[in-house]
Formats: sequence, structure tokens, C-alpha cells
Amino acid sequence: MTDRHSAREILALVTDDSTFAELPYPARDSEPDGPLSWQGYDASRTRAAGRTGETESVVCGTADVGGTRAVLIAFEFGFLGGSLGERTGDRLEAAYTHAREHRLPVVPLVATGGSRMQEGMLALTQLQRVARQSVLTREAGLPQLAVLRDPTTGGGWATLGAGADVVLALPGAQVGFAGSRVRPPDADPAAYTAEAQMAAGAADAVVRPEDLRETLGRWLRLLASPSGTPAPPPAALGAGVSEATAGTGLPATGWEAVQRARSPRRPRAERYLDAYFTHREAIDGDRCGGTDAGMLCGFGEHEGRTVAYAAQTGSATRPAGYRTAARLIRLADRLGIPVLTLVDTPGAANDAEAERQGAGAAIADLFGAVAAARTPVTTLVIGEGGSGGALALAAPGNTWATQDSYFSVIAPELAAAILKRPPHEVEATADHLHIRPQDLVELGVIRGVMTGDVG
Repeated sequence: MTDRHSAREILALVTDDSTFAELPYPARDSEPDGPLSWQGYDASRTRAAGRTGETESVVCGTADVGGTRAVLIAFEFGFLGGSLGERTGDRLEAAYTHAREHRLPVVPLVATGGSRMQEGMLALTQLQRVARQSVLTREAGLPQLAVLRDPTTGGGWATLGAGADVVLALPGAQVGFAGSRVRPPDADPAAYTAEAQMAAGAADAVVRPEDLRETLGRWLRLLASPSGTPAPPPAALGAGVSEATAGTGLPATGWEAVQRARSPRRPRAERYLDAYFTHREAIDGDRCGGTDAGMLCGFGEHEGRTVAYAAQTGSATRPAGYRTAARLIRLADRLGIPVLTLVDTPGAANDAEAERQGAGAAIADLFGAVAAARTPVTTLVIGEGGSGGALALAAPGNTWATQDSYFSVIAPELAAAILKRPPHEVEATADHLHIRPQDLVELGVIRGVMTGDVG
């Protein structure tokens, strides 16, 4: 368990000095002891107000975070466990409406035990109101960044938290749909933590309280900066070039293209991203229980503007990697941010576990996300381009390649095996496939070959 900040304390922690302005709250008439006439409910609310100084379980307002104006929703866990009731729903709806009217991002700072029992099903239906407001805000092209505090459980996690575009969490925070008092008695408590949710692909980062303002500020600046201009492809960083091709830098044969793409000396995605972006922030996880270290996704600053990225790292891409990339592209598309993709994989993971995790559906989803994107997508093939597992990440009509890459319908070794050719014909098969960068230009598959320093 982390130290629990009050609503005002967490607001002071993340907002720029003297910038917070509380929003006006809608008035609501209610029956004594609430809509269910729950005996003692009014007294409980009075005591909660006395303890916390608040009149409800959320405090809503606008403030600057790292210089970017946003609507903030801070839960007060000391007020009836940060639970949601009708008046809470009124405040949340008003906050989201204000965000849309003023074109501001929304930052829920969540700490809640769920819906308020004293209001019964009327409290539970507030989740539908919250979901509706979140959808309207998403359709308006405005980002939502949630911070998971201790605890974030029940409907608050399943709407404001897990439904956000980017999910940050405080270390050690209790996070899960089931609160501590309603879990199975033999449940592993470690599964209900911020760290566990990140490992399961449900959160993007665990951030220390002292780093929260800076991290949120960077995210808000990146996501609130749309641009309709395509991302330029990165310059090739270059790798070792054989003496035979030192003049042109292009591979002489298909098999040489394969060898160069597979060379351990060749620069990988991390080097390209570091060279391309001034700074970047990562998203992590497919929101379906999986992560893939072989797919790097996030947003960064390139020459003063925001570019989203999805980059393969050279390994066989897992289903979670494809789903994370699809999530990234859809988010960038909704926010009007151009996308850069880096292709580098021998192909999709094809083991039994990958099939059980829905490899085909995940690849299809990524193909669909790229095809449907209205924001410009730019692709650079930096290494291996293995079959549909690589093509799913490639932009139709705006794909480029480096000198140390190839793109093929299938790996030469596998093609030879399928064609029942002996092993010594693998190299010739590579030539038959026309997989060199210059071959791909001639075929019209890519726009051109990027050059750069050769090291």
C-alpha cells in the first residue's frame, strides 16, 4: 500500500503552482438519506465531509500541468471510500462536458472503492454515465490520461482508469476490479497491484509520486499536439557493408540482403528511435492481458512536433505486440498525430501459445488499424521484413527501406523447403524472390531506399 494522498494533496502534487481552479458543481435535490432512504446515510456523508473538508468524493477543476491546461478529476478516498453516487456522477459529467467545450485533455486521479451501496443500482448506473462521457470525449479527439492511486478498484477502475488512453500508476497501489474485501480468500494479493497490472498489459507505466507532475506534463504536451503532416522517414544509420558493395551501399544479391538484415552489427529500433526523437514516452500492453518486448510503441517529439511510433525490435512479434501497435495507431489517428512504424521481424510468432493467444486475429486487427487510419503513416524497413507479420505494420504507399534490409513474402529457407529445393539452393531462392531494397523499389513495393552514415 502506498501513502494515500487526499484529493487536494494529489492536485497540489501534479499541478503547476497557483493554477488550479475548481469547477462549479451541479445542484441536486435529494430525499432524506438518499434515493433508497438508507438509514444513517445523511449522517455518514456529514461525518465524511467533516473528516475531509469535501462535500463529495471527487474534486474537479482545471489547472496547468507542466504548462498544459487540463481538466483534473481527483478522488477523495476519505469521503466514503471515494465511492461513486449520483452527485459524483453529476460532477464527473460536468467536468467532461467542460473539457469538450474548452478542448482540454482530461486527467482522472483515481482512488475509489467502487459504487456507493447506500444508493444501490442508481449508484451503479453512474458507471454508464461516466462511460458515455468518456466516449464523447474520445470522439471529440481529446486525450484522457488516468493516474491510478491506492486503491483503484471496482467500477472506477473499469471506467475512468482502464478506459483512459494512457494509464499511469503509483508504485504499490492496489489496482483491480475486485476490492480487498470481496476477493476469493485464496487470491494472491500481488495480482491486484499496479505492478501486476502493468505486467498484464493494463497499465503503461508505474511512476513515483515525485515524478508524476513531470511525467504527466510530458504526456499532455505530446498528446495535445495534432499535426496533419506525415512523419519523415528516418535516415539510415547504417551497419557494416561488405567490400563488394562498399561503392553503392546496396546488397549485390538477395542472400546478402538477408545476411545484412540479420547481422548483429546492424542498428536496431532503439537506436533509430533515440536518433529520431528528442524525447519519447512509451505505452505498454495490449489491454487484453499481454505485453511484447519485441514491439516498442509510444509518442515522441521530432523536430518540434509529436509523432507516434510502433517499432519491431528484430524478434518474432507476439500477438500482444500486434494488438499494442493497433492500439497505438488508433489512438494517434483519433488525436490527429502522424505515425512512424519501423519494420524489423523475421515474422509473426508461430508457436502453439501464439495461436492460443489469437495470432491471426491480432495481425488482422493491425492490418485493419493501418488501413483505416486517416492520420498519415510512414514506414521504414530497418532489418528483416518477414511475410505478413512484417507487412501488417507497413504503410501502403509510404514505405521506405534501409540498405541493410529485405522484405519477402517468406524467408528464403522456408521458401526453399516448401518448394522442396535442397539447402544449397537457398541463396538462389533469395534472388528469385526479389527481396533486395532496390528490387522492392523496382517492383513498386517501397518508395525508395534511405541512405545515411555507414559505420
